[in-house]
Amino acid sequence: MLLQIGRRSFQSPAHLLVSNPATTHLSKTSEESFEQSYRNICDLLITLTHSKSLSKGQQIHANVIKSGQQTIPLLANHLINFYSKCQRPYDSRQVFDEIPLKLATSWSSIISTFAQNELPLLSLEFFRTMFDNGIRPDDHIFPSATKACGILSRPDIGQSVHSLVLKMGFDSDVFVGSSMVDMYAKCGEIKSARQMFDEMPDKNVVSWSGMIYGYAQLGEDEEALRLFKEALMEGLDVNDFTFSSVIRVCGNSTLLELGKQIHGLCLKTSFDSSSFVGSSLISLYSKCGVIEGAYHMFDEIPVRNLGMWNSMLIACAQHSHTQNAFDLFNQMENGGIRPNFITFLCVLYACSHAGLVEKGQFYFDLMKKHGIQPGAQHYSSMVDLLGRAGKLEEAATIIKEMPVKPTESVWGALLTGCQIHGNTELATFAADKVFEMGPVSSGLHVLLSNAYAAAGKWEEAAKARKMLRDRGVKKETGLSWVEEGNKVHTFAAGDRSHPKTEGIYQKLEELGQEMERAGYVADTSFVLRAVDSEEKKQAIGYHSERLAIAFGLITFPPERPIRVMKNLRVCGDCHTAIKFMSKCTSRTIIVRDNNRFHRFEDCTCSCGDYW
Repeated sequence: MLLQIGRRSFQSPAHLLVSNPATTHLSKTSEESFEQSYRNICDLLITLTHSKSLSKGQQIHANVIKSGQQTIPLLANHLINFYSKCQRPYDSRQVFDEIPLKLATSWSSIISTFAQNELPLLSLEFFRTMFDNGIRPDDHIFPSATKACGILSRPDIGQSVHSLVLKMGFDSDVFVGSSMVDMYAKCGEIKSARQMFDEMPDKNVVSWSGMIYGYAQLGEDEEALRLFKEALMEGLDVNDFTFSSVIRVCGNSTLLELGKQIHGLCLKTSFDSSSFVGSSLISLYSKCGVIEGAYHMFDEIPVRNLGMWNSMLIACAQHSHTQNAFDLFNQMENGGIRPNFITFLCVLYACSHAGLVEKGQFYFDLMKKHGIQPGAQHYSSMVDLLGRAGKLEEAATIIKEMPVKPTESVWGALLTGCQIHGNTELATFAADKVFEMGPVSSGLHVLLSNAYAAAGKWEEAAKARKMLRDRGVKKETGLSWVEEGNKVHTFAAGDRSHPKTEGIYQKLEELGQEMERAGYVADTSFVLRAVDSEEKKQAIGYHSERLAIAFGLITFPPERPIRVMKNLRVCGDCHTAIKFMSKCTSRTIIVRDNNRFHRFEDCTCSCGDYW
């Protein structure tokens, strides 16, 4: 028997001792002792990999090096996988580099390590190098390569890998096929994903989950939910990734009741303790206006990944729990959790919607100290923070000095600040820069028009809206919706199509009189059209969120909070009106607009009138 240990070759002495019966037993005992020790180390590393016990694993690794066993391929593979699960991919690479004889399993382990630890370029680089070394990929290696393509959102590279899969006859393999479905779905190539999915003779949880995630990512929520229902009917053992994707669909569509039902399924199948599911549930409850549920989920799950921390941070920011967001950030750092670019985006968002300019600048600078280069989204948050605070010139300077090209969202943040503070000159400058970009969203045209209208420049406002029409861009219709049981009731401004229209308008009439007696006076300056004051008063009185609130008042029991979702920013007069509604009805009213949540209680709002 020839064993490769360290840089030396050891030959078992058994054949030399055959002529000496007295030493035969000693030889076998020594060999068995070594084999037992070797197996014990492998078993121990497997256990430590599951528990992610880094310090204990490092001690075992040290003993392995001392005994010269680190170059044994199988033992090295266990070490690579151990460091991978502990999120130490570069330690895995060092172990890999020290293996003199790299088997297919060694390449599979390191390629998987890089893919699992969000290092897709390294994963694909080693995949290519493996070919140069004459190693053929197998059903374990291909899924890692396709995962890397999915992380990079590079369907072109994925198609090249797909060609190799076909050439090497792995297209009928359920694991490889499922990984291809997942890759195409994550790259947004939903037609290619669906074609592969439909042609697969056998499907597993990865292929089903990949399709559900793909539809959810594209906003095709109904198809995602239909597939999830079909998977359950076929008796599929769904996993935490499947649940996570479906819960996110419920969160994005603000389907609280359905989300609660799926949460119940997670409890029954013991997936409620998964950090992936936990992250999605935090997002679900937060997006549906139930911040208490988000906190409960965060506290319940013992092992929290970065996604959970980020989900809780954005929930705090959206619900005006600003100090809690800062406290969470500090807890993360103290607990050894390394923040990423999304983490800083969350805290900057919290600063922006609380008007904390100095705090925002602190976190923006801290991000660089963590080695994270600010992206367009971070600059957009800083421009938004300064713009809302009235520091428009400083916001414009940030845009001018950005190392990356300003995006539509950056200019949109400046236009929002211009509208709030009536700076039409700077708004015009921003608009010129926006139109140089070519076709842009209707939202930017509307922001410019509103900035002119807010300053009383009706002619310029009309021109901006005409430009919108001339370019064939349609303005997004303002909608508000409220969930009752498993049904969503949607309203537009002045809507009279709902079955309960008569009761809704009657309730608004009665409530309007109570509100006026309590001191409410309509602010018609928020009607950005050149019409007479009476028409303005009528127009503003039947905005979509008011109709949704009136529906809730005549439908829901008194103890139930009224949760209204809205796709556009709530106007200033509606914000004031809803405060008076909460006082006159003694109800908690929660309104989510396209920026944040507003919790109205006893004539006050959680945003502190800063949004």
